[in-house]
Amino acid sequence: SPFWILTIPSEEMARGLMKRTVCAKSVFELWGHGRSAGELYTSLRNYPVARMLPYLQSDSTYKVHIHTFNKTLTQAQKIQKIDALEFLPFKGKVNLKNPQHVFWILEDYGMDPNNVPAEPFHLYFGRWIADGQRELIESYSVKRRHFIGNTSMDACLAFIMANHGRVKPNDVVYDPFVGTGGLLISSAHFGAYVCGTDIDYNTIHGLGKASRKNQKWRGPDENIRANLRQYGLEKYYLDALVSDSSRPIWRKGLLFDAIITDPPYGIREATRRTGSQKETVKTVERSTDNPIFVSSNYHLSDIFFDLLKFAAEHLVMGGRLVYWLPVYRPEYTEEMVPRHPCLKLISNCEQMLSSHTSRRLITMEKVREFKDQEENSHLVDGQYTPYRGHNSFREKYFSGVTKRIAKEEKDNQK
Repeated sequence: SPFWILTIPSEEMARGLMKRTVCAKSVFELWGHGRSAGELYTSLRNYPVARMLPYLQSDSTYKVHIHTFNKTLTQAQKIQKIDALEFLPFKGKVNLKNPQHVFWILEDYGMDPNNVPAEPFHLYFGRWIADGQRELIESYSVKRRHFIGNTSMDACLAFIMANHGRVKPNDVVYDPFVGTGGLLISSAHFGAYVCGTDIDYNTIHGLGKASRKNQKWRGPDENIRANLRQYGLEKYYLDALVSDSSRPIWRKGLLFDAIITDPPYGIREATRRTGSQKETVKTVERSTDNPIFVSSNYHLSDIFFDLLKFAAEHLVMGGRLVYWLPVYRPEYTEEMVPRHPCLKLISNCEQMLSSHTSRRLITMEKVREFKDQEENSHLVDGQYTPYRGHNSFREKYFSGVTKRIAKEEKDNQK
């Protein structure tokens, strides 16, 4: 159901939640509900009048809205439903443009658009308290962002990740796989100072081929700083460095309040790290003006190992690590989620990618101090073995794609 009934200690707390969430549309003080109009009216009659009266005074103004999920009502039907509430002790005047108090009738007609019932499955009536931040999804849309890449994070998911990281004003937030900085933007919106690193020189400096349709090359002003400037957030931008996340570049000690990142899976962006000539898989020359460097494969299991170790060492106590973990669904188990003795698993949410693949949004919190002698302790007792299976995620992902294409071609031939 799109409607949830929550128990929240105070209206102030409800407003605080809605100032952050991009998932919830609105929150209401529930006065009555039922599975039919009759049940709703009975529920409303049983609601304490003393709790209604402060919002129904003769010197106040009000308005009643109707929202139907999965069905459209005519204006006449809406008026009929509003008139049926005349038994409520409204004493104020109706003001459709700027009312002091707004009330809503919410009707749930189920989730199947091809089988809409004549009557709603559930009805609710309540006083509007606050709206969520759904408009951020549109105002921060990647479609209109100045600088994007092949894997720029969807705005809605970026804000969800910032909320999981409990990002707050004056925090320092870091993304070790920063790309075009999509995750920095959501954190900066909430008042955090942001920085990141990436191994790709061209991405950090906004060089090379553009990812946007009908654009061949990136412009001279396409970079992460320009993205934050676009939203009036440049003052929160610390810097972005060309760096290999598998190599230590930061001084010892606590640096970050949150680490929020989306590591490469090897699908649209390569998983690679710098290495010696012996480790060479391929040699990449950026241009005649830049030195040649050697890159080698960076297995997913090693990415997670390095990421958790880095978070354990450089997060402040109580700081959070939020990242995406790609999984092959037929083989997935909870044991495959990487662990570290300094980090506590807070949440594990799934986003489907295909019938056989998904990615898990993993949130971890630092609960104990990092000690150098314990840096590899989470490799003991086989804890490292289960998530080595992630190394073949790319092969499993494309094997599924190949099978689907073959099936579609076979079906078309029939």
